[in-house]
Amino acid sequence: MLRRDFLEFVRTASLAATVPNAWRVSFRPRLLDDPFTLGVASGDPRMDRVMLWTRLAPRPLDPDGGMGGVRTGVRWEVAADEGFTRIVQQGRATAAPELGHSVHVDVTGLDPDRWYWYRFMAGDATSAVGRTRTAPAPGAAAALRFGVASCQHYESGWFTAYRHMAAESLDLVTHLGDYIYEYSGADGGVRRHATAEIATLADYRIRYAQYKADADLQAAHAACPWLVTWDDHEVDNNYAGDVGENGMESVEQMRARRALGYQAWWENQPVRVPRATSWADLGIARAVDWGSLARFWVLDTRQYRSDQACGDGNRIVPCDEWNDPSRTMLGDAQERWLGDGLSAHQAHWQVLAQQVMMAPYDFRPGEEQQVSMDQWSGYPIARDRLLGTIADRAPNRTVVLTGDIHSNWVNELWSSFNRFEAPTVATEFVGTSISSGGDGADGSSGVTDATRAENPHMKWHNARRGYLTCTVSDLEWRADYRTLPYVRQPGAPIATASSWRLERGRAGVERI
Repeated sequence: MLRRDFLEFVRTASLAATVPNAWRVSFRPRLLDDPFTLGVASGDPRMDRVMLWTRLAPRPLDPDGGMGGVRTGVRWEVAADEGFTRIVQQGRATAAPELGHSVHVDVTGLDPDRWYWYRFMAGDATSAVGRTRTAPAPGAAAALRFGVASCQHYESGWFTAYRHMAAESLDLVTHLGDYIYEYSGADGGVRRHATAEIATLADYRIRYAQYKADADLQAAHAACPWLVTWDDHEVDNNYAGDVGENGMESVEQMRARRALGYQAWWENQPVRVPRATSWADLGIARAVDWGSLARFWVLDTRQYRSDQACGDGNRIVPCDEWNDPSRTMLGDAQERWLGDGLSAHQAHWQVLAQQVMMAPYDFRPGEEQQVSMDQWSGYPIARDRLLGTIADRAPNRTVVLTGDIHSNWVNELWSSFNRFEAPTVATEFVGTSISSGGDGADGSSGVTDATRAENPHMKWHNARRGYLTCTVSDLEWRADYRTLPYVRQPGAPIATASSWRLERGRAGVERI
């Protein structure tokens, strides 16, 4: 806590101490409606533990979720079978109004590499049953099949992709950000919005409740554990550190908004308590191992980055401070943590779960180069420094997973993009949006025959909606791009648009 937050907490606690029963937890609350309208979820699996999540909200679009500020006791159970005849762990937790009546349970003492089922109880109500699993132990034989998702704008389309994802028999889902949007998109939207603009913590909570009430999203969360990070729309479009999109907010105003967005994100995700001195400074970068098969480096490319160069947008480079060596995407501490980890950890695959496209894309045919300032191409020295680290420490066993841009891409990553066709040292799979951008198309996103020639590292592109599945063994990585023909109406079918293969230790990616 910041000192002022601590003093406010002490003041509140002192006042509450004078009010009878202010801190009492009710294990038999009077709930007029089902409190589990937002479903259940699990995440951050380790070989002996997993995080369980739910949030009590009998009336989810009310500012307090319909809980009336009651501090509520919640029971939880973990079983070795779906029928809950073999309970292996159980306990109690408190859903407190200060944390949006969210519940986070870090269940320990589990066996490695096995499936479990879990549920919550509050009063006379019982939640839906969720399925989760632990990671394999180091050195044990392991395989992995997981999904990649990002960018789900509620008003832009239906979350049909998640219904298909729930049926995929996945071990894990990685979500790369833009879980909510801070603006409603009420004009021209295909689904009703809740609050028009976010201004308070209650507004953020309502926005998450609106999204999490979606049945398809709930099904995907209940099917397997998730690894979750954030991008910009959990706070403010294209924000960079303490700088907002339009540059009008002061640092104090942006930090206040970050505090609201970060707290609401944590309240609504199955993640462990982050490192923090205040809500505005949550450290969510973390490493999660899948035995010795893969290490996931879950990154934060928003909180620590320098402001976008040259006024943001797509710019002709070089321009202004674009190639200033002091500019950073990850911040010094996170970049050092990642670099040291890539050197020290010998997993078969190193997986960077992050937000914005790492490969550059030149939009302008000819000698001039035009690239995005919001992506890694806007931070060229930081990008090439990271790619150089990968070349030295984990070449051709590193995979970068990316979201953000509402389209599918397959990119080979060179050791440096300052040298034409430098050695390929990693592969980037960019997954499209769940619904953001509407139905999408097979082309667009500024890709033409002329620009393809400008970007020989780009191997494939598609702008439909959907998700990515990855099937991983010791020596091979397969990526399948799963797409839908439309999202502006529910019920779209799923198909595989393209499949790709990596061989560990071999440069380049090949289409299957």
